[in-house]
Amino acid sequence: MITLQHTAEDVKKLAEKEDWIVDNESLTSLPSQFEQCVIHSIQSLKGVLDCKPGETSVFQQTKIQEDVCHLSINIMQVFIDCLEQLSTKPDSDIDTTHLPGDMSSSDLFGSIHEDFSLSVERRLLIVLSNCCYLERHTFLNLAEHFEKHGFQGVEKIIQVSMDSLKELDQRLFEIYIELKADPIVGSLEPGIYAGYFDWKDCLPPTGVRNYLKEALVHIIAVHAEVFTISKELVPRVLSRIVEAVAEELSRLMQCVSSFSKNGALQVVKLWDVIVNKCVFLLPSLDICRQTILFDGFHKIPCSSFKQALEALPQLSSGADKKLLEELLNIFKSSMQFQLTCFQASSSTMVKT
Repeated sequence: MITLQHTAEDVKKLAEKEDWIVDNESLTSLPSQFEQCVIHSIQSLKGVLDCKPGETSVFQQTKIQEDVCHLSINIMQVFIDCLEQLSTKPDSDIDTTHLPGDMSSSDLFGSIHEDFSLSVERRLLIVLSNCCYLERHTFLNLAEHFEKHGFQGVEKIIQVSMDSLKELDQRLFEIYIELKADPIVGSLEPGIYAGYFDWKDCLPPTGVRNYLKEALVHIIAVHAEVFTISKELVPRVLSRIVEAVAEELSRLMQCVSSFSKNGALQVVKLWDVIVNKCVFLLPSLDICRQTILFDGFHKIPCSSFKQALEALPQLSSGADKKLLEELLNIFKSSMQFQLTCFQASSSTMVKT
């Protein structure tokens, strides 16, 4: 029992060893350190757990079984708590002594504390990536070691720990999405109505308006930030960001009482950019079961799109449709490089 209690204390200290250096598997060294710490603890109990002829295993005692199960769960929970604390750790508390020499040494621009700044967003992404690995590998590996050494209640230990880890993962994910989606969503309405724009009295469209380009650039910036940490997190994050944009545009479109002919062209162009021409990622994401077809090609797995599209005016003129297509082609050509990040190479199941 004392050994397991000491292990919990050792695990708690692992947070001090986090170096925030992401390897080619999108992980820091922390999950591995945790796994080795627990395995070492289990192996150190071998002498106690092994029974000599005529002896009774300590694990046959119900009280011992319950205590060991509780202590094992506590060890796992202590590490999960460490991850949560690290995800919101102030920059001033980051230990830079573990960084490579070229990063931790002083240079012409000052010390590492001045140059190396780990943003809240980056910390969240790193911890989220570590959480994914813990769920898919580390906890399962530890379960095998628990069973190998005769621990009882292994299923409970892992299930309780998995549930706690998933709760943390979802909390941190929602924090990250809020940090990234809110500014983008908040810029849409002011951008649409800048210059007293009126859907009932506006000029013919001459191109994609700046607010939409800015929103796309900000989404691309999120893509780049996530991609540098974990490619695996990209679909999960981008699907939620785009869904948030869709929900806000849906709300704004449903607030419009009527559209002029030019307003109709503007709004259909807006949705064609968001839905068909830019967000190639969405058709491959299982965001929800409701799908609709827009423009006869792409499946849009988001009820917000359906609600908004029902409120859109219909274009009946061939000339209007031709103008719209020309403007969209110009837009695609001018932003071809930027829009490549929305292309999904394969269908991916996404946890949201």
